[in-house]
Amino acid sequence: MERVVIALGGNALLRRGAEDTFDELFRAAREAAERIADIAAAGWEVVVTHGNGPQVGRILLQQEAAAATVAPMPLDVCGAESQGQIGYLLQVTIGDVFFEREMERPVATVLTLTRVRPDDPAFTNPTKFVGQFYEEDEARRLEAERGYTMKADPHGGWRRVVPSPKPYSIVETPIVKQLVADGVVVIAGGGGGVPVVEVGPRLIGKEGVVDKDLAAAILAHEVEATTLLILTDVKKVQRGYGSFMPEDIDRLSVKEAKALLRKGEFGAGSMGPKVEAAAGFVQAGGTRSVIADLEDASAALRGEAGTEIVKG
Repeated sequence: MERVVIALGGNALLRRGAEDTFDELFRAAREAAERIADIAAAGWEVVVTHGNGPQVGRILLQQEAAAATVAPMPLDVCGAESQGQIGYLLQVTIGDVFFEREMERPVATVLTLTRVRPDDPAFTNPTKFVGQFYEEDEARRLEAERGYTMKADPHGGWRRVVPSPKPYSIVETPIVKQLVADGVVVIAGGGGGVPVVEVGPRLIGKEGVVDKDLAAAILAHEVEATTLLILTDVKKVQRGYGSFMPEDIDRLSVKEAKALLRKGEFGAGSMGPKVEAAAGFVQAGGTRSVIADLEDASAALRGEAGTEIVKG
C-alpha cells in the first residue's frame, strides 16, 4: 500500500466565519473524518497532521482570563494541550466513521515533539503573532512582568510575538512509522509539533510556534510517504490570488514552484508556506504533493482536483 500524510490546515478544521465552539469543532472534525475514511478505504496507509492556530489561541485566552487564579503555562505546554484537544476530536470522529462503515482500522494520536536548532535566528527575532489584542500600556506591562515580546499588530492593537524556528526532524518518527505499518491511522505533528532543542541526551521545550506545513513535509519524508496531501479551503493554488483575474494552477514542477515563491506570488502567511512545504517534500524524495480543498481530498489523490507539485 502507498502511504500518504494528510495535512489538515486550520481553515479545513474551522471554516472561515464559523464560530470557535465545541459543536463547530466537532462538526468540522467529523467532516474531515469522512474524507480521511474515504482515503483509508481506497487502500492508503494514512498519517494525519493538523493546524492548531484557533485552538492554541483559545487556550492562551483562557490562561490570560484565569491568570489571577492559576499560574499560566508556557507556550510549549499550550501547544501540547492543543495537540491533545484536536487529536482527541479527530481520533473519536474517525473511529466513529470507521465503525459506521464497518472498517477495521485502529486510530491513535501521538503527542509529537519537533526538533529545532538552538541557534535558529528566529529565537532572537520573534515574528509570529499569538494570543489576544492589548492596549499598548497593558502590552508594556506584560513585557515587564512576564518577559513577553509585544509588537503592534497590523490589524490593530498590540499582541505577543513568539519565535517560529525552522523544523528539521520529528522526534516520534520511528513510533509513527511502526504504527502506520501495522495498519493504524496515526494523528501526529499537530500544530507543527512542540518545538524542542537537544541538549545532550535531553529534549528541552522552547516557547515558539513551528510552521505546521513545513513540519508536515518533514514528517511525510521521515515516515517514507509517497504523497503529501495538504487540505485547506481553496480548490487550487492560484497565480494573482486576490487580483481581478486570478489563474488556477493545475500542476507545478519543484523548479516552477520555487521560482514563484521567490517572486512573492504566494502570501507569506497563507499559501506561501504550503507551496514551500509541498515543493520541499518532493525535492527531498517524495513522489508528489497536492494542495486541495478538504471536500476534494479523494479526487486530489486520484489527480482529479487541486494543484499537484511534482519533480519535473
